[in-house]
Amino acid sequence: MNTTSLESSSCELVWTALSLLQLSAMRLYRSVLGAAGLAQVAFLVTSELLPQAHVASTCGALGPPVFTVSGVFPTSVYTQYYNDPTATSAQPQPVITDPISRKVYPYNLSNPDTVPSSNTQDPQVLLSKASSEELLDAAFSQVLSVAGNPTFGANNCARCQAALQAGKFLAMAAPEQGPALAVRLCEHFGYKKDCNTEYSISGVGHIITQAIAHADVGGLDGQMICARFFSGLCPAATESPLDLSNWFAKPKPDPLPPPRKASGKQLKVLHLSDLHIDPRYANGAEAACTARPCCRAGNVNAKSPNETIFPAPRFGTFTCDPPLSLVVSALSAIPVLTGTEKAGFDFTLYTGDLVGHDGEHQMSRDFVMYSETLVFDLLKRMLGTGPVYAALGNHDSYHKSQHPPNSLGGNLSAQFDWHYEHLAALWEYQGWLPHSAADLARKHNAAYMVRREDGLRIITLNTDFWYIANYFNYINVSNPDLSGMLRFLTDELQDAEDAGDAAWIVGHVPAGWDGTHALPNPSNLFYQIVDRFSPHVIKAMFFGHTHQDQLMLYYAYNATEISARAANAVAWIGPSITPMTNLNSGFRMYEVDSGSFEVLDAYTWISDVSKYPALDAQTEFGPAFEFEYSTRDAYGEAVPEWGPDEPLNATWWHRVTEAMEKDPSLTTRFVTYQGKSSMLTPPCIGECLATRICCIRSGSVPVARQNCYPGRTSG
Repeated sequence: MNTTSLESSSCELVWTALSLLQLSAMRLYRSVLGAAGLAQVAFLVTSELLPQAHVASTCGALGPPVFTVSGVFPTSVYTQYYNDPTATSAQPQPVITDPISRKVYPYNLSNPDTVPSSNTQDPQVLLSKASSEELLDAAFSQVLSVAGNPTFGANNCARCQAALQAGKFLAMAAPEQGPALAVRLCEHFGYKKDCNTEYSISGVGHIITQAIAHADVGGLDGQMICARFFSGLCPAATESPLDLSNWFAKPKPDPLPPPRKASGKQLKVLHLSDLHIDPRYANGAEAACTARPCCRAGNVNAKSPNETIFPAPRFGTFTCDPPLSLVVSALSAIPVLTGTEKAGFDFTLYTGDLVGHDGEHQMSRDFVMYSETLVFDLLKRMLGTGPVYAALGNHDSYHKSQHPPNSLGGNLSAQFDWHYEHLAALWEYQGWLPHSAADLARKHNAAYMVRREDGLRIITLNTDFWYIANYFNYINVSNPDLSGMLRFLTDELQDAEDAGDAAWIVGHVPAGWDGTHALPNPSNLFYQIVDRFSPHVIKAMFFGHTHQDQLMLYYAYNATEISARAANAVAWIGPSITPMTNLNSGFRMYEVDSGSFEVLDAYTWISDVSKYPALDAQTEFGPAFEFEYSTRDAYGEAVPEWGPDEPLNATWWHRVTEAMEKDPSLTTRFVTYQGKSSMLTPPCIGECLATRICCIRSGSVPVARQNCYPGRTSG
């Protein structure tokens, strides 16, 4: 053993002895002074009474190999405490004073019973609030970043919906900048030639802003917006599951009540649609213009800006809405051709669109009200007796096609009340509606029910609430009746059923045909409503909008069975007065049994618009309107078992379509009448003929998509 190890062992023995002595002293003081006294002298025992420094100097610079600290907190460390520092049930809580601020920190900072869940006292640094202009710039930049982000790859649907999120943020944070963003994006991506006119605050920019702010742009709403308004970037969604468990107050009667008895007395009912009067029509202006509306001063053909290619005839043409001279000519011819000069019509149906196809920047509230006042006054004075039951068309509003649901609340839901009030007042002023029905029109967005003295209920709808061009319809798309319009219809039909009354439904935009006009969810619900109340309550339906002479059939069992047995209801789509979209001008009259309120025959008259230019050189003759066809005569031979007094109901029409499947010439005849015998009607052969039959049998978007256009991803 060397000297160094002997010295180390000796020092360890000394340190051990001192530690034992220290421990014995502590125990002695504890027994004499207790815990409190021990705390006061512990320091002295460990530092003053034991000669540790001497040992350290003797045994080297290192301290003892073991040091046992006192179990009692040395209270002399601090002068003040919030609690008893000697208690073993809690940690000592000394009073701390900040030497800089001289602040005494409160007990709740360290109290284990008052640990805060959040800091609500200290200031947190945030960005300064961005101005609305800065928000606009940020939203625009974000959309461009999303558009160019390679992460999305070929998924343009996800890209579109992500971009909508930026638009929604701006619409909610700085709604006054919504139209400006729409204009910028339109210009950047080249959506329109005149973006400011289309999407500024005076266009539909504010409408789009409202819709985007309220829509779920990351969900189904956004998908449908991208499908409809952005060139099909998303696939059009199919209809959502429909829960009808609480929709109808009563089940459909089984068996159905006995059919209403025919009276043998006939009513004459006029059907006018899509008049689209153009009070700004300019004789001699360019009818072959590049940007519609044509037949307007200053609208030229870009290929011949200094020389008119086709001067607008004074009675109208295929590319323009009708001037006042054509409208008055048609209304002058109607009583003569229908044999109602003396007795007048029992009543008239007007299935919407009396305002012209003006652009948004050319429209105003006054222009809409002017057009309505002018047309309804003409109908009253030129058609003789009998009320006119009018439905609102998508062009009959400012802004066109736009109607917000009441669920938006406040000023947003009331922003078109001026229009509903004006229409209701006009209809009541003309003597066409009682005050009760006019009040319904005020409350239900121009929709109403009027019960005639003969027991027929006329129920009109504002079909813009299912029209694809109404931006507000893309808020909560999964809800098939956000507006409440179909709730109104269902309740009115239930009342009619309870009273044993018959009902006609009058609207503008068809819910079916080729499935390109309505949204799938509301058109699907409408189909179920028609099924529930047909054929015992709903005797006929009437629409317009397409400008063509068309028809839709409704079947039981949600059209899972397409047969004469399942055929429930007929919807007639009336021909237009306007020749725009390459059609002749036309109108129709129905002969209706006054007891059953079913259509016995439908007569259609047309005017050959191609002959109008020749009328400009003289003033002796105006347009000629001529009889085109009788529905019963045109198709009756195809259903030989049908008696001459039996109605042209859904069963009859389905049998006509069965005959069309066997005889293509019958379908070709239908196509000719569909275009009002226009020389510009495109040919329809082969698969086109089969599709036309399918469209007749399609009363909703889902039925049309499934049966006629499988795989369609938009429209």
